[in-house]
Amino acid sequence: MFDEKKVQMELAGRMLTFSTGKIARQSCGAVMVQYGDTVILSTVNRSKEPRENADFFPLTVDYIEKFYAAGKFPGGFNKREGRPSTDATLTARLIDRPIRPMFPDGFNYDVHIVNTVFSYDGQNTTDYLGIIGSSMALMLSDIPFVGPVAGVVVGYKDGEFILNPTPEQLETSELELSVAGTKDAVNMVEAGAKELDEETMLAAIMFAHDNIKKICAFQEEFAKAFGKEKIEFIRPEVMPLVKNFIDERGMEKLKAAVLTTGKKAREEAVDTLEAELYESFVAENFGTDEEVEVPEDVVAEFKGYYHDLMKKLVRDAILYHKHRVDGRKTTEIRPLYAEVDCLPIPHGSAMFTRGETQAVVVTTLGTKEDEQLIDNLEKEYYKKFYLHYNFPPYSVGETGRMGSPGRRELGHGSLAERALRYVIPSEEEFPYTIRVVSEITESNGSSSQASICGGSLSLMAAGVPIKEHVAGIAMGLIKEGEEFTVLTDIMGLEDHLGDMDFKVAGTKSGITALQMDIKITGITEEIMRIALKQALEARLQILDLMNNTIPEPAKIKSNVPRIFQMNIPVDKIAALIGTGGKNIKGIIDKTGATVDIEDDGKVSIFCKDEAALKETVDLVNSYVKDVEVGEIYSGRVVNIAKFGAFMEILPGKEGLLHVSEISKERVENVEDVLKVGDIFDVKVISTDNGKISLSKKRI
Repeated sequence: MFDEKKVQMELAGRMLTFSTGKIARQSCGAVMVQYGDTVILSTVNRSKEPRENADFFPLTVDYIEKFYAAGKFPGGFNKREGRPSTDATLTARLIDRPIRPMFPDGFNYDVHIVNTVFSYDGQNTTDYLGIIGSSMALMLSDIPFVGPVAGVVVGYKDGEFILNPTPEQLETSELELSVAGTKDAVNMVEAGAKELDEETMLAAIMFAHDNIKKICAFQEEFAKAFGKEKIEFIRPEVMPLVKNFIDERGMEKLKAAVLTTGKKAREEAVDTLEAELYESFVAENFGTDEEVEVPEDVVAEFKGYYHDLMKKLVRDAILYHKHRVDGRKTTEIRPLYAEVDCLPIPHGSAMFTRGETQAVVVTTLGTKEDEQLIDNLEKEYYKKFYLHYNFPPYSVGETGRMGSPGRRELGHGSLAERALRYVIPSEEEFPYTIRVVSEITESNGSSSQASICGGSLSLMAAGVPIKEHVAGIAMGLIKEGEEFTVLTDIMGLEDHLGDMDFKVAGTKSGITALQMDIKITGITEEIMRIALKQALEARLQILDLMNNTIPEPAKIKSNVPRIFQMNIPVDKIAALIGTGGKNIKGIIDKTGATVDIEDDGKVSIFCKDEAALKETVDLVNSYVKDVEVGEIYSGRVVNIAKFGAFMEILPGKEGLLHVSEISKERVENVEDVLKVGDIFDVKVISTDNGKISLSKKRI
């Protein structure tokens, strides 16, 4: 019934298996990828016809996690997988980035790639397998894919690189690096690192590429044997009518327009010129009748070629004349500005501006109850530090719908969070839950890096004892043939029309995060080395500004919840909790505190102010501390007998104040000098045989 084809290769001591022809046979291309006991189905399909007049490549990449893959039930009332988690969305984005540049220029068929996790063994992660599976499915299909592409993950510990480390190995690794590329070059990098130097990072990327080459060769062999014949695709030539008109009438004017200073002014100049040229073009070729209808393909061709010419002019100016549209040198950063405490109530706030990109970043400190629950295929856990990134339409002077964050917002937030995560103190050093929110209020490129800089400033302003400041910078690339120019601090136009977006973040000691996306098929080690060098120079310049703005963590504000941690003997936990939770509930009701008690005796106390915190700590101590001889306690009379009074000196702990220890003068009748409810200080004089003896006269 099936014509299954299966091949295997060894990779990092485990078998990587491709299988096709048995599952999802109606797809244009489909492959089951197995690594260890992790299994992914990657499928690809295309539309029957190309999109008419499309000015973009309509590629959709989905990554679907099924909880059954790990033997787990989904949460929620319906017990069914819902919308993709943040981690799943970021994985889909990770797969999309190296795949997207690998199609012929102008190819505009709808292409849909779906990666479904069918089995997850907890050891072999699914991110790089999604890249490999998507590439393999495309190679088997009839879609003209300029692949193959492969991905791997690299760890680093004790001076050694680890290929495709397990989650347990990553926990102690100094590096978590995802790399994708072709057999010739690298085309995607994503990394978090514990302040690694540039040379070690570059060596890790090249180590990854050495293994990527092997996987690409493996894919080529499999596709050569079992792949379909590719459909013929030839990019149509630009209409001579359109090309000649814009070249003759608009070339010189467009050169001047793209060099206009200021983002909004430049956009207006370019758009105004386009409108003027189009009006003249229509009048000359279709008449001046107001009701004239220009064919849609001509309209699309005019807009497309005008944009392409603008791109070429900007690129040529940078590549051959080292002239950027805003007049900067290729290694120059835009003007910088930073301030902290720009908002009165938030626990920590900062504003960071680089040219026309601006982020207002706010830090909030909370309790254990504010930790973020993460439930994915791997495990369920809580995060004590997380960062959210918001990109409202007003930041680019536009209107638009504001709703849930999209893939871009989640990706930028994840990158900024990763960059700052490595300087966040441990829970033992700083037990607060930390939330950082970056509001992009202006944008002209590198807003994720502005979020990193602003986030570092706001953390210090909130009093978080981070090790040192973290700054980020985005590098760009213009490349034609063997000629190339690397750009420092790219703005939006250079990102849009360039070939690379290479973001590098770190401290003065080393890199903490790195992300590279390119629009060409790959870049060389030489280009990466130059980009990393320029990024380091720019990062140190930005760090100087940040350290001058706030050199060390500020004092925590008065409106921040107070936190205290203490350890009590395990055998005292029951006494603190009390029967049916009576004791702990009483403490909470009296002080309004939140008290978390862990099985190992660790007690975390969260209060709204210092006074409540002190009262709560005293109450907790009163239940867990043993009575000590010689100590003075405030006691309350609970019962009177002929021979003395019984007094409660700690919750649940009573002692006897004998009649002879009440006063230096002789007391004939206890009730003459004491009554139930009296409160006064007493001294513990004995705890023999577990019985507490008290004295008032010996104080």
